[in-house]
Amino acid sequence: MTGGGVETRLSKAIILGLLTGMVGLIASLLSLGLELEEDLGLDVLFHLRGARRPPPDVVIIGIDKSSSDNLGLPNDPRKWPRSLYARLIEVLARQGAAVIAFDVIFEDPRSPADDDAFSEAVSKAGNVVLCERIRTDKVLLSDRSGSSRGNISLVKLVPPLPILERSAAALAPFPLPKVPVKVSQYWTFKTGAGDTPTLPVVAFQIFAGQAYDELEHSLEKISAYPMDRFLLDRKKAVGTRNIRRLILDVRDVFEKEPLSREKTLGGSASSGGPLSDPKKSRLLASLVNMYEGPNSRYLNFYGPPRTITTIPYYKALRLRGGGEAGNLPDLKGKAVFVGLSDIIQPEQKDGFNTVFTQADGLDISGVEIAATAFANLLEDMPIRPISLPAHVAVVFLWGALIGVICRFYSNGIAALSIIGLSILYLSGALYVFSRAGIWFPVVLPLSFQTLFAFNTALLWKSFDSNRERRNVRKALGYYLPGEVIGSLEKNMTDLRESKQLVYGTCLSTDAEQYTALCESMAPDKLSSFMNKYYAAVFDPVKRHEGVVSNVIGDSMLAIWVSTDPDPSLRNKACLAALDIAASISRFNQSNENSQLPTRIGLHSGHIVLGNLGAIDHYEYRPIGDIVNTATRIEGLNKYLGTRVLVSQEAANQLDGLVTREIGKFLLAGKSRPLVVRELLSRSEDISEEQREICAVFSGALDVFRRQEWDKAIELFNEVMRISEGDGPSHFYITLCLHYKNNPPGEAWNGVVHMDKK
Repeated sequence: MTGGGVETRLSKAIILGLLTGMVGLIASLLSLGLELEEDLGLDVLFHLRGARRPPPDVVIIGIDKSSSDNLGLPNDPRKWPRSLYARLIEVLARQGAAVIAFDVIFEDPRSPADDDAFSEAVSKAGNVVLCERIRTDKVLLSDRSGSSRGNISLVKLVPPLPILERSAAALAPFPLPKVPVKVSQYWTFKTGAGDTPTLPVVAFQIFAGQAYDELEHSLEKISAYPMDRFLLDRKKAVGTRNIRRLILDVRDVFEKEPLSREKTLGGSASSGGPLSDPKKSRLLASLVNMYEGPNSRYLNFYGPPRTITTIPYYKALRLRGGGEAGNLPDLKGKAVFVGLSDIIQPEQKDGFNTVFTQADGLDISGVEIAATAFANLLEDMPIRPISLPAHVAVVFLWGALIGVICRFYSNGIAALSIIGLSILYLSGALYVFSRAGIWFPVVLPLSFQTLFAFNTALLWKSFDSNRERRNVRKALGYYLPGEVIGSLEKNMTDLRESKQLVYGTCLSTDAEQYTALCESMAPDKLSSFMNKYYAAVFDPVKRHEGVVSNVIGDSMLAIWVSTDPDPSLRNKACLAALDIAASISRFNQSNENSQLPTRIGLHSGHIVLGNLGAIDHYEYRPIGDIVNTATRIEGLNKYLGTRVLVSQEAANQLDGLVTREIGKFLLAGKSRPLVVRELLSRSEDISEEQREICAVFSGALDVFRRQEWDKAIELFNEVMRISEGDGPSHFYITLCLHYKNNPPGEAWNGVVHMDKK
């Protein structure tokens, strides 16, 4: 391929690459693109990654059917006595749980004794977080006339029973969308409800208390705001139920104070604080990142339901302080979440559709999602989409790369390259997703952009290929018949063996004085002159639906072919011959200094159309005696002084054309004689003089065949008197004089033998 071809292909590849990058980028930033990535992209990455081990510091106490059955209670937790929750808190407190978070709503009063017992247990534990419900009320707005002006939504936090509200270490909501919406995110701070910290955040704040003292110390040094604005004393905050206020005030510092994170963590390191303890260091970093982070985060699920350690409620009641009971874990220093968590799909009352929803319909429960969110905060490993600049760069560069590959290389190489690159891209995306929770887009790059680039390249290549095919077909049309080109397009492998037996009429031309013209004219001028000459010769052939089969020097061979003998094609060939003669006459008149009188011969019969040649050079042309005979007939013009001669086979059943028989000739190199006729004109153009010539010449020819030489000479002279330049008559007069002195013999059948071409 030439350098120009490579440059053109590369420029087209760059164009497709830029287009693919831009289209993919636009699609990925639209809401539909973002939804596809969240709905399908995360599914792909989570399922390829599989389940991962959750941190051991998080345990779930599951309220399930097995517990209802074992405890002899209704399978409806709302009907369980509150004293049972008091018992659980006492057990967990003895076990040394760091924080206890209930994903259960306690709004309605039950037995006063049970409620009091529950409240007392909560108060004694000092680390219990109870769940609030978020209620949204719509308030109608109206003008002074009372007409409606729309409505506004008021978000209100509904706390548990007052007695429980007062005894809890903290209150927090945990709102999640219900099915059929797929849960992939959770609120850390609920927008619309005063950025209220949610259940996982509050639980983590209490759990990370051992690192909070260092955070308080650092904030006192770096904060530019009066410290009386904050309730930084953790114990005081828990005691007065002001953890929510503490969290919001500390978060306010991180939002307003530049470089708070760096100063906090850097200050702790320099002071030899918790950073000397790896566990405290991780807790402090996670706590700071929680304050600095966005209001909502993507959940980094650990696996299908019950991946996080889950203890049935009835078994948790059997735990004893200071160790394990059977195969149950030690809960000392752990975060314990309590809520509905069943492993039987029909019994599930608090399930949410997630990426790990089971084939049988079993969802991950709300308390498992809360525990997952807490564990993500603890590990500081939520799912983090790449930043917007990185997203733009990745999607655009990926699109540009595959666009260039699809357009520059062949379809097979492009497909293999894309498959390989897609595997590498997905492997890389999966690696950082599994190790760091970083989420690269996969759906749009690997499906939409890839399909767009490949299919667009296919269409573009097809368009270019069709255009090139049309150009090649047009170019080949100067050398080959249209049906032959079509056949070659279908099967190039049979090029050498392609042959076809047809019935055809061959028209052969030859220009006189060509050799002299070549000697007298410069090559460039000769080339231009001959192009004009052949334009005059080719045009009649094309107009009468013939095919120019071959051109050599000053000679042309044209053919009209069909599967069976067709008089109409012979008619067209003869009409073309007359028009060629007229066209050449006009051409010679316009070029007085350079004359090319042209002789024409036609013959009809069966011929073979095929490729003639060897090794690496073939030419498509007619093959057979008919072709050779047509050229012999054309050469006969030279001796008879005629311009257009046709064989009797070519003259059969002509319509609207006038011919005269010239005689029966055995042409040079031939073994069988044939009747030759001169093609004179169209019927409507015949003159009275030509009619008279034909009649007298026919009689003279009969006398000639009877070997009446003097009578024949007299009649041929009569033709010469009518038309002084009649070449055939002059030829026969000479021949009669020869035969008078050298009679051909009685066996002679009137055939004229031609020894020369």
